[in-house]
Amino acid sequence: MTAALNRIVVGVDGAEPGRAAVRWAAACAAERGLGLLIVHALHVEQRAYGGGLAGPAPWFDVLAADGRRILDEAVEAAGAAVPGVRVDTLMPTDSPVAILVDVSKSAAMVVIGGTGKGFFGEMTIGSTASAIIAHAHCPVVVLRGRKGTTNYPDTGPVVVGVDGSPLSEKALAAAFEEASRRKASLVAVHAWSDVTYDDVYGMARLVTQWESIEGDERRLLAQRLAGWQEKYPDVAVERSLVRDRPRQVLLEWSAKARLVVVGSRGRGGFTGLLLGSTSQALAHHAECPVMVVRPRPAR
Repeated sequence: MTAALNRIVVGVDGAEPGRAAVRWAAACAAERGLGLLIVHALHVEQRAYGGGLAGPAPWFDVLAADGRRILDEAVEAAGAAVPGVRVDTLMPTDSPVAILVDVSKSAAMVVIGGTGKGFFGEMTIGSTASAIIAHAHCPVVVLRGRKGTTNYPDTGPVVVGVDGSPLSEKALAAAFEEASRRKASLVAVHAWSDVTYDDVYGMARLVTQWESIEGDERRLLAQRLAGWQEKYPDVAVERSLVRDRPRQVLLEWSAKARLVVVGSRGRGGFTGLLLGSTSQALAHHAECPVMVVRPRPAR
């Protein structure tokens, strides 16, 4: 962790899922010795002047007052959950996407609620969530709870999707760190039936017997895990090698996990995870928080 990455960022909208996200992010920040930045975007460009407001100044004053109330409630929620946590607030007039992507440059993590209202309300079900995950400069955590609630589990394993891509390696690093911090076991999921064998191994691979392919994929998974298991000997690891779509496997594990970790894109079965059906399924239906690991641009 560099000195610049000294905070966790969380977006709020005034709804309970946002306050629950603040409590989760505050605990995460305190555990890491980091500060917490709470962001509420006024999103002025999408507001209208109607509704009996007298003009631009009164209209903005009402909007800003409501924003300050939302931030005050969020700060109170953070302090109640983790007394003494360092909290800053930010209330920009820009789009929440633009500001969260910008502040992610100096953040260790961006946290957004899995449900909500207002301008953050579509964050996990539409273009806003996809944009943040697509452009953030740090890992993004979408907080999903059991059966669509804000009951974020604190038991169960950390589950990570493994496909052998460079971002999958970053996801493994993050998953092992999270499992170690939480004193949790780790489940490494490799859905090998979707791997594009003609791209990776050549056309001859297409006629190889499934048993041989499975053996190769099992060795690939073992190789990817070996170094991390040596670095984190305290983390018990379970390997899950399956002939299935990663979306279905990860969703099933999310009902038992405390956190699912994936790279923002990969090869084979995890290609398209960022904006495709797998990411959408996790954002809509996962029953635990989902961490999407992003590549951090070189400075």
